[in-house]
Amino acid sequence: YAMLLSLIFLIVLVAAIVGFVFRHEIKTNFESNLNLALEDYNVTADRHSEAVDTIQRTLHCCGVQNYSDWERTEYFSQRGIPRSCCKNQNDCSEEDLKDPNKAKLKVFVDGCFFMVTSTMESKMSVVAGISFGIACFQLIGIILSCCLSRYITNNQYEMV
Repeated sequence: YAMLLSLIFLIVLVAAIVGFVFRHEIKTNFESNLNLALEDYNVTADRHSEAVDTIQRTLHCCGVQNYSDWERTEYFSQRGIPRSCCKNQNDCSEEDLKDPNKAKLKVFVDGCFFMVTSTMESKMSVVAGISFGIACFQLIGIILSCCLSRYITNNQYEMV
């Protein structure tokens, strides 16, 4: 049991270290994938487009760096900025979304990359605290299982 807990503890420790060391690569990868999702955004609502819409609606953001990122997409030339960027769904017309100057007043202007990374970083202390608590319980379990195994002898094991 102690070996199993030790193995799980080491896996969690390695995962935490790798996540911390490669956090900048993770951010860069996320930003490039978000840019790709914007380029491939379409009306047919594939899972990437739905993910972009969900992020924009939930975090009240638009585009990667800001709402003007949509101007470089094929979707913008056809339909303008997506409705998921609108501050008020009832006050967003397709004509407003096709004109960047009018859209600036109707859509969220902050980019989603900053919003996602700041949200993740703000929750990181909670995740770290919970992880530290679980790690402490694992270490206590390892120590107690080692103590228990020292006191068990073959005869006592057979008597139980």
